[in-house]
Amino acid sequence: MNTNNNIYTIVYTTIIVVVVAAILAFVSQGLKDKQLANEKADTMSQMLTAAGFGTRADFEKMGNAAVLEKFAAEIGESFTIGRDGQRIADLPADKVYSAKELKAVNYLVKDKEGKPELPVFIFKNGITVVPIYGAGLWGPVWGYIAFEPDGKTIKGAYFDHESETAGLGAQIKDNPDFQAEFIGEQAAFESEKVFAIVKGGAPVDESTGKSLIDNEIDAITGATMTSGGLETAINNWLAAYAAYFLGASPANKCQCGACPCGEACECDCHCPEKTEPGCNCPDCNCKGCDGNHQECGQHEECDGDHKECEQHEGCENHKEE
Repeated sequence: MNTNNNIYTIVYTTIIVVVVAAILAFVSQGLKDKQLANEKADTMSQMLTAAGFGTRADFEKMGNAAVLEKFAAEIGESFTIGRDGQRIADLPADKVYSAKELKAVNYLVKDKEGKPELPVFIFKNGITVVPIYGAGLWGPVWGYIAFEPDGKTIKGAYFDHESETAGLGAQIKDNPDFQAEFIGEQAAFESEKVFAIVKGGAPVDESTGKSLIDNEIDAITGATMTSGGLETAINNWLAAYAAYFLGASPANKCQCGACPCGEACECDCHCPEKTEPGCNCPDCNCKGCDGNHQECGQHEECDGDHKECEQHEGCENHKEE
């Protein structure tokens, strides 16, 4: 065989390329499960850090198995919601969202007319964690913000990035002091701008040393673009969660036992948590009364089939039709 022939060179090169490609594909497939496990554990550790269960360094020392076990022990429930704050579907107990998955949701979050399915993670201690995603200076930034049970006070935050400048924009991840600035701040869900990251931070009361604005923190010096990108990401995502958090505060939750239709009716209040029969909620929809019992206590708009209606509290004057 003439090894100097062009055909030999082409065939030889092709065989080498195919063999190397096959080896790389085999190795990649073999490592895929480990890569996914690392990614899941890393995401869980970020969420646990934001929720105040430990530091990032703590979870890095624990190893993947211990992080997954810790997350499973602390998580209460997780589900998705729409922009209207209404629950869409429950999530598996070990489900978390990778940066790639958040990127897909972000397209719908940025579109004000979009209908994203937003993940909500509630831990057993009442802390709620939600993700954010957006663009930094050189690539994507993302992270998790944890809220106290009141639905507005920030318990903690953790952020990550793909390629921000070391020592500058990368401080959103590497500088614990920056992330600590979020602790105790409050998200202004009722405002057009939910949260702000500004140069110099919020003005401070000189007599008390306390911030005069609860939803502003200091931007990273020398990282204007990254700070601005993170602020935009936070505002886009928290605005999408606004309806949920505004309805999740204790004052807006169902108060069982005062449904206008009485205890005999099953009452669906459309609140963020499962309700019991009888509740005092702005959007109270009484069920179990064969007719349409809107404002049933005053017998108004009761134009349905009132079978056995006399059994319902306040409906004694209605007879079976």
